[in-house]
Amino acid sequence: MSCSLGFWLAAALLSGCIGTKHLEENQKILYHQTVKLPKGIPGEDLKTLFVQKVNTRIKPTAISVPVTMYYMGKKKFSQEKFFKRRTRIEKKYDAKIAASQNQKRIAIYQYRKQNKVDALNKKIDNGNFFMQWGEPLTVFDTSAMRKTKEKIKNALFNRGYFQAVVNPTFHLLKKRRVSVEYKIITGRPHTYDTIFFNIPDTKVLKIILNNQLLSFVKKGELYNQDKLSKERDRIDQVLKDNGFYDFSKQFIDFIVDTTSVKGKIKLQMEILNPAKRGYHKQFKLDSIIFTPDVGVKSKENLHRQTSFYRHITFNRYDVEFNQRLLAQRVFISKDSLYSRTETMNTQRQLANLDNFKFVNVNYDTVGGRFVANLFTSPSDRYTWTNEAGMTVSQGFPGPYISTNFKRRNLFGGLEILEINGRFGFEGVAAVTSASGFYRSTEATGNVSVTFPQFLFPFQNAAQFRYARNNPRTKILAGYTYTDRPEYQRSITTIAATYSWDLKKRWVFSFSPATLNVINSTITTPFQDTLQALQARGNNLINAFKPSYVSSMIFTLTWNENYGLAQKNSTFIRTTLESGGTLLNLYSPKFIQDQGLEPYKYIRVSFDYRKNIPISKTTAFAYRFNSGFGFAYSPNKVLPYEKNFFAGGSNSLRAWRPRRLGLGSAPPMLNTNPSGNGYFNYSLEKPGQVLLEGSAEWRQKLVGFLNYALFVDVGNVWGLQLSNDNRANFSWDRFYQQFAVGTGFGLRFDFTFLILRFDVGIKAWDPARPPGSRFVLPLASFHAPYAYHEPVIYNIGIGYPF
Repeated sequence: MSCSLGFWLAAALLSGCIGTKHLEENQKILYHQTVKLPKGIPGEDLKTLFVQKVNTRIKPTAISVPVTMYYMGKKKFSQEKFFKRRTRIEKKYDAKIAASQNQKRIAIYQYRKQNKVDALNKKIDNGNFFMQWGEPLTVFDTSAMRKTKEKIKNALFNRGYFQAVVNPTFHLLKKRRVSVEYKIITGRPHTYDTIFFNIPDTKVLKIILNNQLLSFVKKGELYNQDKLSKERDRIDQVLKDNGFYDFSKQFIDFIVDTTSVKGKIKLQMEILNPAKRGYHKQFKLDSIIFTPDVGVKSKENLHRQTSFYRHITFNRYDVEFNQRLLAQRVFISKDSLYSRTETMNTQRQLANLDNFKFVNVNYDTVGGRFVANLFTSPSDRYTWTNEAGMTVSQGFPGPYISTNFKRRNLFGGLEILEINGRFGFEGVAAVTSASGFYRSTEATGNVSVTFPQFLFPFQNAAQFRYARNNPRTKILAGYTYTDRPEYQRSITTIAATYSWDLKKRWVFSFSPATLNVINSTITTPFQDTLQALQARGNNLINAFKPSYVSSMIFTLTWNENYGLAQKNSTFIRTTLESGGTLLNLYSPKFIQDQGLEPYKYIRVSFDYRKNIPISKTTAFAYRFNSGFGFAYSPNKVLPYEKNFFAGGSNSLRAWRPRRLGLGSAPPMLNTNPSGNGYFNYSLEKPGQVLLEGSAEWRQKLVGFLNYALFVDVGNVWGLQLSNDNRANFSWDRFYQQFAVGTGFGLRFDFTFLILRFDVGIKAWDPARPPGSRFVLPLASFHAPYAYHEPVIYNIGIGYPF
């Protein structure tokens, strides 16, 4: 890095430090505050109770971009200017309103006036754009410290520490900064010694006792007000799942007695009877009425026809939807007790059919009967949508356009026909070039039919049983054409996939047959490269012969809140794939007639992701990703698309896309290291074993702008290479061949879209000779590189994981 660049960066960073020039006399900055609890007592969430918040800064430095932005805006902000502008606008529109005789025109003037005045009032109250997105310095306030003390004390009381003492102290630091510590003496914790019930209604009492194992309140545990609230919600849910349709949480009460033994609580739970009725009534369904065509007008002004199926009364103008399939998604039944859970399941599964605009389930108690009314309004039978946007996979963004035609209820059984096409291109690194990016064009077209059931010969009872898991069968035919600098490749696909859900978090899919016919045309330079690799024992050239790939694929996905930034979330996906399985039983004649290369292989992948919120503006995320593929066909190679690659914006970001590996085998040296760096990363590195992990610290800077610090570790290896053991996976040395990259990045979070810019810096390069693999000091942001390592700039859409 040149001196001028280093000076520029230092000046930019120093200008953002939290300083004292904006403080008045005797004011100090609240720089740090913490809670000190006895060992073993969790209290991280107590920090959310701080009345004053310290300024957002890039830790462990004192750099605060929001503070800098605020005072930049304040320097140019004139409140008087906005007062005058508001007065002028009010006078202007008042004159127009007074001069107009048209009531419609007057309403328009009033609307415009109000909008403009509201916008100016926001600036008068909150400042200009920079002030609204920035933060003023947090000036230490002892009264706020006392309020925080009371809030923490109340929170501890609600957790069973009734005699807790909170002692706040503050310490003066350098540069007029203050650090505050809230030291807590918890005192004796109060636990439940006895739990008993006062429930006059014996039916309710029996249900409560039968479900007591799921209670949030248990003997020997600490008193906790939040858990009592959760217990009240749980009891309400249990009773409403057992027929108590009109039960209300107001009947539930908890009486706490702390007078008997120190630190012990007697808890009495009461569920009193309603005053008028004198007991809690269980509601049993007398009938179910399903109206599937709400909002549809009869062509001949006919009355709705009535039909019956499995104790469900269908009211409709025309037999448009299959009654059996609709009934499969209804989980409430005649003569059964009301259940709120089954009501919600019914609503959700009917919505999953993607044939209705809305789904409502209402209950009618008029006349002493209890009737369930199901209302659905059909979606448009035909829809056509077009989309244009940007695509980023492992290179520079490129535009795309797509179109999708959907035909609902194709055969009257709630099937969905989809015909879609997509055309786009993006900048990708060429397989055989180390410099620059080239245009990659891709065009796809697919036709699919989705059935809302398993197309297996299941008995009717089994179909009803599996319906609560949202079963789908999708039959697809597609064509994909790819044009890259080194090759053109076309793939014709026919596939059948069964998918189903389980308990909202689990998603399963199984493709018993995915058939692909692949044809490739490669350029002469790429052909020469493949032949050179073959001479060294790498059979990659076989992956570009005309080929036939058949496979069976099973995928399991588990998603717990993943994608919700403010929640602790986990994502797991594992895929098992057996290629050529059907060829072991039967080999189609057209494979030999057309000279197609058959493949037989096993492929397994596993992806684990975790997001841990630290605060409202900070999160820590990490990922582990792995894969294994083994070819047992005579060509001893995986189809090119089935290989694993490392490097790129969603992998190890310090390496160019698909260029890391294999193992510690070094790439060729550059003939011009000054201009292009030490190694020549001209070839993609497809491998059969992948191990990689990433960790990322994410924090808000200001407004929609966030920053991230990250570390990526991993590599990719071969399994069946004969020429270089350094590239093959081996248990006794693979851990010594991990590459390590680090870096920083910016995320532009527009809520509906996240744009990402990451700078990847190599830290440990296993391709270098032993003793010189630590390359972090060699990082260089610009040429000439000589034997230094150029940093890698990554552009992406969405988070890397």
